[in-house]
Amino acid sequence: MKDVLIKVVDAAAQKFGADYVEIRAQRLFKTMLTLKEDRVEAAKQGIENGAALRVLVNGAWGFASVGTLDIETLTSAVSDACKMAKAASPRLKTPIKLIETKAAEDKVLAKPRKDPSKITVEDKINTTLTMSNTILGYDSRVKSCTIDYLDLTGTSYFINNEGTYIEQDKLYVWSRILATATEAGIFTFSREEIGSTAGYEIFDVETPEIVGERVAKRAVEQLKAKPPKGGTFPVVLGPNVVGVFVHEAFGHLAEADLTLSGSVLLDNIGKKIASDIVTFYDDGTIPGAFGSFKYDDEGVPAQKTILVKDGVVVGLMHNRETAQKFDTKPTGNARAEDFRFQPIIRMRNTFMEPNDYSFEELVEDIKFGYYFKSFRGGQANLNGTFQVGIQEAYEIVNGEVSEPVRNASMSGNTLETLLKVDAAGKDFELWPGRCGKGQTAFVCDGGPHIRAKGVLVGGSA
Repeated sequence: MKDVLIKVVDAAAQKFGADYVEIRAQRLFKTMLTLKEDRVEAAKQGIENGAALRVLVNGAWGFASVGTLDIETLTSAVSDACKMAKAASPRLKTPIKLIETKAAEDKVLAKPRKDPSKITVEDKINTTLTMSNTILGYDSRVKSCTIDYLDLTGTSYFINNEGTYIEQDKLYVWSRILATATEAGIFTFSREEIGSTAGYEIFDVETPEIVGERVAKRAVEQLKAKPPKGGTFPVVLGPNVVGVFVHEAFGHLAEADLTLSGSVLLDNIGKKIASDIVTFYDDGTIPGAFGSFKYDDEGVPAQKTILVKDGVVVGLMHNRETAQKFDTKPTGNARAEDFRFQPIIRMRNTFMEPNDYSFEELVEDIKFGYYFKSFRGGQANLNGTFQVGIQEAYEIVNGEVSEPVRNASMSGNTLETLLKVDAAGKDFELWPGRCGKGQTAFVCDGGPHIRAKGVLVGGSA
């Protein structure tokens, strides 16, 4: 493979006039399952090979992707990419430049205890069926269950004309579980995601029975819940909600391409935007976490990137292009869903740093407020406004967690809300998920329990 890629890179640089050229090739094996109730609705398994070819010519990008690793096809594709770049170049006001990086040559191996590609599809179906049966058998009020399963194994190859060549094993195991329950005209919803880059052994910890009961129990318990009171209240957020808040309300604003597009952070770099309690990281180096890898899709090593330190914005997430614009180092955040896409800046494992409060200390001074334990969905805008829907929530009354509430949400302005964070727990959890930004990326987010004063609570997501 290396010899083929070198020849294509040389042709792009020497024959077609590319100033910079990179190729991302993949040889991957995928399994995809969808179950509804106790029926297998879809099952796909197979090999997916392909390559992405990106060139920089006269300050403009050119890109092509092909579903084969044949040298003639790759050479033709890189020629097309160079032609596109040459055609685009005269229309650019500012030529694109990349920050210099150190060349690397490496081979990164995955070492799972249980390789998903060695597990039979029948066993994978049985795992998801056990989960589904656990959910549907938990209570007669549970009416539906949908489970999606994906695993992906294989090798990706990265080469550029600057001397970098990396072979990196890929390994992802992921499942999303959705369940609904109904009673007396009330409808509730419960969701959970499982994800790991370690191996199929994730199901030895998050067993089908444990996950199934957790999802079903949440759906059933919300049936007896009441709507929240609308208004401004103190809230305690669980790690699951903290994670989605950090990711949606702040993380996207700190992706340097979106920062340059007008996010509220552009004029706040180096400024205090949160309380002293708040320190945020985006880290691609956490072993086994769903957003971890050794090298990004520009061949840049992953690292632990600090974004906010004691309430002050101190960093952004960069690729090589934005690092050049900000005169800083790339952070290893360039990621592409697969060979069909160009790499863009994406989060990895994004979280808030814990502090030293116990959960009891977080709630004990609240006369009336809410404990938001688990999120349903979230969205944010470049101007800093956000909304997060909550699927599991409880009242806090006189310093004690009390009755459950359903269909709650929290909303507001990110910077204003971060200033209201006045305490953080000493616990810490990361939760896996998938992030959409024109293409899908596997990520984790999380943190400790935190407390914020004066958060706007609503009754719909």
